[in-house]
Amino acid sequence: MSSALQTPTPDLGLGANLDYDVADPFLRDLVIPDRPLWTPTQLRDLTAALAGGAYADRLRPLVRYTEPQRWWTRLALTRGVEVWLLSWLPGQGTRPHDHGGAAGSFAVLTGEVQEEHRYPGGPIGVRKLQVGDGLGFGGDRAHSVRQSGIGPAATVHAYSPPLLPTREYESLEDLV
Repeated sequence: MSSALQTPTPDLGLGANLDYDVADPFLRDLVIPDRPLWTPTQLRDLTAALAGGAYADRLRPLVRYTEPQRWWTRLALTRGVEVWLLSWLPGQGTRPHDHGGAAGSFAVLTGEVQEEHRYPGGPIGVRKLQVGDGLGFGGDRAHSVRQSGIGPAATVHAYSPPLLPTREYESLEDLV
């Protein structure tokens, strides 16, 4: 993946490596630099906090919309978590993929997205998420996400452990 904007150089030391105006103490407090691993519930709470209220007001001005490829930038990276901001124009989405065993979460900052998801051996589920909606998931889950509303969308994502490569699938049916 390449970003439309330059992403920060990883800092796997004591603190989070932050980008843009979000280098405020609020983000450092939210990402808890000393926490080694995050649960799906903790990740969901983090992305929900960032996609709502005053935090959302700080993130919305950072979002860029690009074609033909989606835009994204990393907001934070610690030993235990990485946090991303992504945008989605109509028609943009991902191929089915997992997160290499990392737990994850995302919450909707603006617009609406649709997620198709599957755990190994389970049925394929579909859900639409709107502003303020979010979810957390375990490391054995695969999904695809796409913009599904009338206008553009933006989402906040978090993964723990960080920096694990994703694996793509032709279809969610291929997840065994």
